[in-house]
Amino acid sequence: MSLIKHSPSLARGGMGEIFRWFFRILIYDIIVTSIAEVLGVSRLVALFIFLGGMAVVGVVGYIFKQKYSPDVE
Repeated sequence: MSLIKHSPSLARGGMGEIFRWFFRILIYDIIVTSIAEVLGVSRLVALFIFLGGMAVVGVVGYIFKQKYSPDVE
């Protein structure tokens, strides 16, 4: 019996997933920092502005989906 247990996430391309997660976080950090510098607000306020923008994009996407293909779930 193996002493090292394999994680299911590592078995499905774990290092690629780790790098993908890292780059996602890096991009979000750059966006939040840019918002903070351009608007002259704290990073927390910039984070809420970013999350609000993402929520608006999600709601608009949902509205378009319901308008053009209401039967698809």
